[in-house]
Amino acid sequence: MKIALIQSDLYWEEASKNRIAFESKINQIDSEVNLIVLPEMFSTGFTMNALAVAETMKEETVLWMQKMAKEKNCAITGSLIIAENNAFYNRMLFVFPSGEIQYYNKRHLFTLAGEDKTYTAGTEKVIVDYLGWKICLQVCYDLRFPVFARNVGHYDLLLYIASWPKVRTNAWDILLKARAVENLSYVVGVNRIGFDANDYEYIGHSQAVDFLGHYIVEPQETEDVFVVELDKNVMLETRKKLDFLSDKDNFEIKI
Repeated sequence: MKIALIQSDLYWEEASKNRIAFESKINQIDSEVNLIVLPEMFSTGFTMNALAVAETMKEETVLWMQKMAKEKNCAITGSLIIAENNAFYNRMLFVFPSGEIQYYNKRHLFTLAGEDKTYTAGTEKVIVDYLGWKICLQVCYDLRFPVFARNVGHYDLLLYIASWPKVRTNAWDILLKARAVENLSYVVGVNRIGFDANDYEYIGHSQAVDFLGHYIVEPQETEDVFVVELDKNVMLETRKKLDFLSDKDNFEIKI
């Protein structure tokens, strides 16, 4: 699978400007890819001002994602603020080339920023089937909770999108590698760069890690598009030789 990681600064609470900026970056991808990955809350930045900027599943940003997926004949994923049933969600959409959508509502809300006071937590782990790959969708703070991410669904790729600040970049790097090693899975993490309206700095460190914890794409700090190709067969062969997942603990997550 060929994946484009788009690491970008964001316009604060200006969805139209962010859509234009990301469309320009997508149009500059000079090779065919199967999946395009955008950061967390890519249309607004990580804001708690949901009432002012939330959209529905039938409004502009979702329609734009569907348009881009169809035009580029590839899947596109990223999270945005969705209003639904009198609640707000930090929702990660996975849009197929056909325009069909699956989504994951962020489970672990970042209490230090008051995310839990504005948004409603998701209740389900979501694994998407795409081109013969099982892709587990995760958002930012989920990275700190290995039980929720545990590879009990036989996924092939663990995908994290984030607004992870510079001050905790070391944790981001360590935990992405840890999730790859403990789950014998590819891990891709896409983070933003720049400053937000709260003066938090982000330096990206978007990256791709293989199932043994080796970098395929090392942590990046520039605004750019990084393309990586993953080989599922190599991963499956490694799982046969190192069958660690058969010895995993059984557990039940209660939400």
